[in-house]
Amino acid sequence: MRYILFYKPYGVLSQFTDDGGKQTLKDYISVPDVYPVGRLDWDSEGLLLLTDDGRLQHRLSDPQYGHPRTYWVQVERVPDEQALEHLAAGVEIQKYQTKPARAKLLAAEPELPPRDPPIRDRQKIPTAWLELTLTEGKNRQVRRMTAAVGFPTLRLVRVSIGLLSLEGLSLGMWRDLTHAEVKELKRFKNY
Repeated sequence: MRYILFYKPYGVLSQFTDDGGKQTLKDYISVPDVYPVGRLDWDSEGLLLLTDDGRLQHRLSDPQYGHPRTYWVQVERVPDEQALEHLAAGVEIQKYQTKPARAKLLAAEPELPPRDPPIRDRQKIPTAWLELTLTEGKNRQVRRMTAAVGFPTLRLVRVSIGLLSLEGLSLGMWRDLTHAEVKELKRFKNY
């Protein structure tokens, strides 16, 4: 079995094939027969787990086995306490009420590689960074949640999946999980 962590750059599809000429996982990962557990949108960055372990992939993808995923989110303007409380309580998006989440304002911009291309910079509109931890993964959920409370997402980076994090990975690089990481991952929800 293979278990791979990948630091997906902006502008890369979370799949191995594309008919439209966009970059895909095959441009970075040459390991056969591994598949992403969940997705990161083309315009999102960050941690992606890939495996050929179908049972684990099911456990981590099935909504009934919700597991924490943490994102750093750059938004337009600076959210107030009410917006953070609303994000934490759950937001209605597309006639769906999201599950409660953890939401906090980061005191400073996190240390991340520059995005290529950079986000738009508006001199008169400040930005802020949030840390959001969700236990579900609906399509474009983080972007829809921040927009629903009035703070559109400018940049989105997944920094952790459970106990796995971006630490030690460079943008566009991947590595195999350690034996200890695999063991911890398999402890998740009675693997």
